[in-house]
Amino acid sequence: MKKLPWFSNSKNGLIPLARPFVKMHGLRNDFVIVDGREEVYYPSTEEIIHICDRHEGIGADELLIVEPARTRNTYAFVRIINPDGREVEACGNATRCIGWLLLKECNEKEIQIETLGGILTCSFAGEKQVSVEMGRVKTHWQDIPLSKEMDTLHLNIGAGPLNDPVGMNIGNPHAVFFVEDVDAIDLPKYGKILQTHSLFSEEANIGVAQLINPETLKLSVWERPGTLTTACGTGACVAVAAAHRRGLTDKKCMTVIMPAGSVMIELKSQNIAVMTGPIEICYVGYLL
Repeated sequence: MKKLPWFSNSKNGLIPLARPFVKMHGLRNDFVIVDGREEVYYPSTEEIIHICDRHEGIGADELLIVEPARTRNTYAFVRIINPDGREVEACGNATRCIGWLLLKECNEKEIQIETLGGILTCSFAGEKQVSVEMGRVKTHWQDIPLSKEMDTLHLNIGAGPLNDPVGMNIGNPHAVFFVEDVDAIDLPKYGKILQTHSLFSEEANIGVAQLINPETLKLSVWERPGTLTTACGTGACVAVAAAHRRGLTDKKCMTVIMPAGSVMIELKSQNIAVMTGPIEICYVGYLL
């Protein structure tokens, strides 16, 4: 496999013991991406915290590590690690970014990438635009997972003005609250409470959605491990699915507007969600 320049290792002696990385973002959701296919990379929790720290390190919402494929017909396995060192199952914005890099690397129109959340299909959708088939939106209480059996269309939890969410999973757990005005909700205040609610045995991402019209949602998401994100790809997917489950719209393609921009979400048969959105390269460098 011919690797792109940002995945070349430093063997010229100029930066000894350095490991190259690329910094990218999808709607300001930013990532440090490291290639661990030829030289394995298992950073400690302390290293991950330092890399993601915006004052002392590079700064990122997540660290992504590309590893050799574990499953036949997939191009690579990608580890997605939060700034606190916890490895998570899925991230839509991260998958668009790493998908773009690997599509460029292999010069293919479509590839499959494996994550802890499953196998995701990535394809080009225009200039610095990537479509990702994010997989099936799961709705059973054990798949989210919840700590006890409950109707996931109407979870009996709430905090302040937020109540009666829809529970779903698309590689990671989500609760979606529908409101009349997203901007009126103090999500950092209530997101902290709801993220760690005892009902969510693995915690949950907390989304607040406003239906603008049958083809448009406005969304804000409080993410594990405790941050208000500018964009959440998996959150956008489940918000559209939640709107369908509640009967708020019958449109299969919806624009989801988030603080940093928009993505297009399409719901296909068997509740498969496809997300299309932008990516950007910030810079490349070396971890010392």
